[in-house]
Amino acid sequence: MARRAETIELAVLGLLHEAPMHGYELRKRLNLMLGWGRVLSYGTLYPTLKKLMRTQFIQEADTTPAPVTLRPRIVYSLTEAGHREFERLMMEVGPTAWEDDNFDIRFAFFSRTDMEIRLRVLEGRRSRLQERLDRVQGQLTMTQKEVDRYAAELQRHGVESVEREVRWLSDLINAERGEPEAPPSHPEPA
Repeated sequence: MARRAETIELAVLGLLHEAPMHGYELRKRLNLMLGWGRVLSYGTLYPTLKKLMRTQFIQEADTTPAPVTLRPRIVYSLTEAGHREFERLMMEVGPTAWEDDNFDIRFAFFSRTDMEIRLRVLEGRRSRLQERLDRVQGQLTMTQKEVDRYAAELQRHGVESVEREVRWLSDLINAERGEPEAPPSHPEPA
């Protein structure tokens, strides 16, 4: 489920799992959830909503007039099948669960996930990032002399970002297991 459309479907199902919402509120909440680097347009949201309605995972719960426009606001809610689909998707623990596009959305809904599944997803994500880190660090030492200082800084920044996420994931895994936090590997500035 690593495609952007499927990730957005999971996010919509998750948000509607919390409460019924109209399109504007869904878009606003999705943009907050997706982060500053990815903005969801109405041209992406409404086809997703239509697809989820065709699959009978969501339904129009209510139509109310909008305060400023003449167009009514359609409020969407999950159907029973939508609840089951959201729960099924959140139970997935394979590689797509910890890929870049999917992990953030799944993490946002972790409170609705069993601890064993959370652990498997967190461990998978950490393992995937550790593999990436090992590969990038190996390439970094080989290319250090071949790149200018800005390219080298960008590479260093990328390595530090992945190292930071690996530490964060390790802390989350330890917290899930009830283990004490590991001491920081880098002293915190005073």
